[in-house]
Amino acid sequence: MTMSPLVPDNDRPPPARFALDRWTWKEIGYLLANLPMTVAGFVYTIFMIGIGVGLAVTVVGLPLLAAGLHGARLIGRAERGRARAMLGLRIDEPSPMVLSRGAQGFFPWLWSSLTDPVGWRAALYSFIRLPWGVLTFTVTLVSLFVLWPVLPYIARLLTHADRAMARGLLSPSDELERRIAELESDRGVVVDTAAADLRRIERDLHDGAQARLVALAMGLGLAKEKLTDDPEAAARMVDEAHGEVKVALQELRDLARGIHPAVLTDRGLDAALSAIASRCTVPVTVGVDLPARPAEAIEGIAYFTVSELLQNVSKHSGARSASVEVWRSADRMLIQVTDDGRGGARMDGGTGMAGLAERLGAVDGLFVLDSPVGGPTTVTAELPWRDRDKGRDKGRVG
Repeated sequence: MTMSPLVPDNDRPPPARFALDRWTWKEIGYLLANLPMTVAGFVYTIFMIGIGVGLAVTVVGLPLLAAGLHGARLIGRAERGRARAMLGLRIDEPSPMVLSRGAQGFFPWLWSSLTDPVGWRAALYSFIRLPWGVLTFTVTLVSLFVLWPVLPYIARLLTHADRAMARGLLSPSDELERRIAELESDRGVVVDTAAADLRRIERDLHDGAQARLVALAMGLGLAKEKLTDDPEAAARMVDEAHGEVKVALQELRDLARGIHPAVLTDRGLDAALSAIASRCTVPVTVGVDLPARPAEAIEGIAYFTVSELLQNVSKHSGARSASVEVWRSADRMLIQVTDDGRGGARMDGGTGMAGLAERLGAVDGLFVLDSPVGGPTTVTAELPWRDRDKGRDKGRVG
């Protein structure tokens, strides 16, 4: 999954020039504002740490320190905003502080606050910046009157150091923060997908098997009433009811297969994909080359991904043949579905491709569609490989 870099290249200011242009005046203003901002941050940090640590032996010390770290977060936010507005520096906001899953109450909040890396880094930023703030204020003010011809270059040099400090201490924690943002987004996709699947199962039960069973109960009731008066009519009604029972059972089997097919549990991905291919309207060749069975969740996602892709082949492609290949490469499982149809498939074409991409993304997978007009269409899906829990499998078989 491709992510944009935390600090894009296009946030670099234009080259410094002898003329005092707009960028230079912004940088001068930033450097002059360093002194009051750093003094305020330094005093706050010393006061917060001194009071919090000094009273740590009492009941109020640690809560005061935790509250102080929340205040340091606010100072960090203000400094990031100042750097964006005056230096053109693009810094993402760190993730909000969250409690551990299932944790509620005062003590989990206290622990999360005291171990918050964003708050501590913001406090460190405020603490070490006082000498720098005094230096930049003095140099910039003197240069305005004495060294103004080269002031743009001095301002650029000093603000480069400010940019480095802001990126180092006020930026999100690189990959960790980006990963948190991805997981928050993926969690919503998983919840929405599960809710949609539950609605589909409920609709299929209500409109299919449940309606047939209600009609079956009514027919058997009528047959019971006619049993003594008109045995032949009752026998015909029982025969019809028998047919309805077979249809209802088939619908329930299809529904169960849509939830989790028995062949996948019992015989694995190769047999399950071959069963899907046999129901496709075009000839499909299946090749599965896996050293072992993956984890149940990964196996299930692979099965339903191929199932939906082959449904698209049947409905939309106009293909004469298709193929499914599954193999493992290092710690990834790759799936490739190819057909020789008309091509032109798109992620937003109403064929469910976007939904498949979201589902795979929710488990750290990838989805790549290559479908030029005229064909062929190749869909490559990639899933993380996780080994099956052998102990649990043995327990279930036994």
